[in-house]
Amino acid sequence: MSLIVQKFGGTSVADVEKIQAAARKAIRAQRQGHRVVMVVSAMGKNTDALLGLAGEISEQPPAREMDMLLSTGEQVSVALVAMAIHSLGAKAVSLTGGQIGMKTDNSFSKARIQSISTERIEGLLDGGNIVVAAGFQGIDDDLNITTLGRGGSDTTAVALAAVLGADACEIYTDVDGVYTTDPRLLPEARRVDVISYDEMLELASLGAGVMHSRSIEFAKKFGVPIHVRSSFSDTEGTMIVAEAESQTQPVSGAAMTPDEARVTVLGVPDVPGKSQQIFSAIAACKIAVDMVVQNVGKKGRANVSFTVPSEELGATLAAVESVMKAVGADAITHDDQVSKVSVVGSNMATQTSVASRMFRALANAGVNIYMITTSEIKISTLVPKSQAALALRAVHEVFDLHQRPQDSQSWSEIKEVRGDKADVDALVSRLRDDALEALTLTGISITEKQARVTLHGVPDEPGVAADMFETIGKAGIFIDMIVQGYDGDDGSTSVSFTVDDTALQASLDVARAILAKHGMRDVQGGSEIAKVTVSGIGLRSHTHVATMLFQQLAEDAINVEMINTSELQVNAVIDAKRAVDAAEDLKRAFAESLL
Repeated sequence: MSLIVQKFGGTSVADVEKIQAAARKAIRAQRQGHRVVMVVSAMGKNTDALLGLAGEISEQPPAREMDMLLSTGEQVSVALVAMAIHSLGAKAVSLTGGQIGMKTDNSFSKARIQSISTERIEGLLDGGNIVVAAGFQGIDDDLNITTLGRGGSDTTAVALAAVLGADACEIYTDVDGVYTTDPRLLPEARRVDVISYDEMLELASLGAGVMHSRSIEFAKKFGVPIHVRSSFSDTEGTMIVAEAESQTQPVSGAAMTPDEARVTVLGVPDVPGKSQQIFSAIAACKIAVDMVVQNVGKKGRANVSFTVPSEELGATLAAVESVMKAVGADAITHDDQVSKVSVVGSNMATQTSVASRMFRALANAGVNIYMITTSEIKISTLVPKSQAALALRAVHEVFDLHQRPQDSQSWSEIKEVRGDKADVDALVSRLRDDALEALTLTGISITEKQARVTLHGVPDEPGVAADMFETIGKAGIFIDMIVQGYDGDDGSTSVSFTVDDTALQASLDVARAILAKHGMRDVQGGSEIAKVTVSGIGLRSHTHVATMLFQQLAEDAINVEMINTSELQVNAVIDAKRAVDAAEDLKRAFAESLL
């Protein structure tokens, strides 16, 4: 008999009528022949009300007591939902996080799942019950109640679907699927029928509120199909699976993260180990760094820029300032009036001109670009906060995201490729011995025979980046990495990009023409470099990954010339002569996490 996990968010159980509607959906699924596990969030604004009460009692309540308090919201919901199921003539049992066997670490307010004991759930299902499980919560080894943090009920649902071997995980929410961007910001946004795990993972990390990135990590790791549906209609919704909606469209979605802060550490000595010192201090505070740009150094010094959520700016500055003397950097600057606008697409890596189209759209809208980072399936730009909404509309329009791709595939037309059951069980068994949310790396690789070009003194003006990469594209030069970061007190930036080493001379020729046109300071080129890539699931939520990479390179006395990061990869450009050694040492350092 098939098994379905259904998750109902706070708006889906906000009152008695909605609780009864959720109960009817679960009963209907059971009567169609499925075993059903429901995962339920706290009712409506219940969590906000509890937070308000805590704030009236104490300005800084203990984290343990906050978890004890907030977990009561889900306990109210599961009991009421179970009562509703009984009143409609079916059998149900409500369970807290601890009762479903959800074991976590002791990081209160942002605990990670270590293991789930499924025996009790399976016994109740065998007895004909609908199991109603509290989302967002678990217990640690000392039986303290813990909560999983933002999106915790999504994470609970997908984790249960993974360990129970569910056929699907249905996420019922107040929207009817995943859209090409937030429809509250752009009414013309289109609901997509299918989106890949990788695309959704990037969009979730960029602030797409439908799903949280930790839940997508679980789904990708265990091959769990996620069906995002409306609680209030029978619309088909969106399937999140291994494959994309289109095999040709370069961009499948756009996102805007409004509240970002940029931090730049100026004058970092351009020697091995300095990035490791900076990011170790930040990781120790469990702060997730996003856009990371270390550009090519000048006169033995480099600038390292990165972004963090604006609410984490104070803690980030304190962490960096604590190591400034040891690092030997000159100064630190920051800006909290910036937003991140990104495009995501699984076909981006095989198509040229995607970056230049994006930059031209921003230029035409009069939007300035402060930072750029790229990965195989994402391009992110940091823009003025006041222009963020304008920038989102511009990139959404230029890639025709409001229109369905000509080769779009519906879920019924896609045959989902999943590992067979034995493979899933083996992975669950292995991870149960450690932690279900443990970092899972899929590979450490080298891209050899690379070269890089850096333009210093790029004017801080709209349209310059667009002109640069349109000119490079017209010359037939294929670019891999692009990073743009802070360059000088005059507000200028530096832009670096990597190419195949056979294209270095042509790239330098084009770069010199760009320099002359825009009055930039100088051009640097370098060959005999390689890109070392760490790929996996959970790279951003596990804040130590970049730190370990930098630490290993520092121990090997290998200097980092360029860095960029994404949800799926951390890339470092280094001396080609040391690339093989670096990759082998990284494989040893990450041995426990490598599949």
